[in-house]
Amino acid sequence: MLTAVPAIARVTFTELVRQKIFFFLLIFALLVIGNSAFVSKLSFQEQFQMLKDISLGAMSVFTSLIAILATASFLSKDLEERTIYTLLAKPVPRHNYILGKLLGIAALLAVSVVLMSGLFLAVLWLQESAVLAETRAQLAGASPEEQTAALKEVTSATFQFNLLPGIAVIYLKALLLASLTLFLSTFATSSIFTILMAFAVYFIGHLQSTARDYWLAGIEPGLGSRILAAGVALIFPDLQAFNLTDDIIAGTAVPPGLFLNTSLLAGIYIAAYTALAAFVFSGREL
Repeated sequence: MLTAVPAIARVTFTELVRQKIFFFLLIFALLVIGNSAFVSKLSFQEQFQMLKDISLGAMSVFTSLIAILATASFLSKDLEERTIYTLLAKPVPRHNYILGKLLGIAALLAVSVVLMSGLFLAVLWLQESAVLAETRAQLAGASPEEQTAALKEVTSATFQFNLLPGIAVIYLKALLLASLTLFLSTFATSSIFTILMAFAVYFIGHLQSTARDYWLAGIEPGLGSRILAAGVALIFPDLQAFNLTDDIIAGTAVPPGLFLNTSLLAGIYIAAYTALAAFVFSGREL
């Protein structure tokens, strides 16, 4: 009964919006707008780098927070309000319930990323326009060739098109965390426990590559070490693999192959966690 999935997703999205989860967007807006005023004293290259660094970093953090905090309350809230019993009695298969919940948070994350990206690109465009106007005024007496070169240097410093792969990966990372949190909530005893577990996995995921490199530094890893490292990477997603913003801020284009591999990795994790959530929830007593 896949027809129930869109309805569950729509209801989930509406409930999340009513929880005032978009307060995260207000904080993001204040950060970006405040940052644009602070960087006015820097060179235009430093302005754009600082603006992208803070904006993309804040976007990654806030989408991750939304994914974890919003998803963690799904099951506990539905169980507390007993709405899940009415829904599953229709009947609606439990895996459709899980899929509908994930699609609802996916829609919320998409709206959040679009709004954050729109604000970020708008501030970036306004900053670029101001720098271009200042540059034209400074080069009023210069030759057309010098003016063209200077203006091209300013516009090339924004790398606006190259921001899109980074923003897409930020969304995929947040959706991965949502599917992980949804899986944890299927066997957790409370939403607080789910949140704590999700944040523990979040920090482990960000630190595991550094810990692995430190642990294996200067030694020839044996079969046992390789199996252990692979097991940790299998259970805890390497979230550093989804950090493409450093190269983007520096102006390096994201290779299409790297973007596709990162997207495929995210898709595998999302599918695996969703399947595990459906499997565990199908055997849970309500």
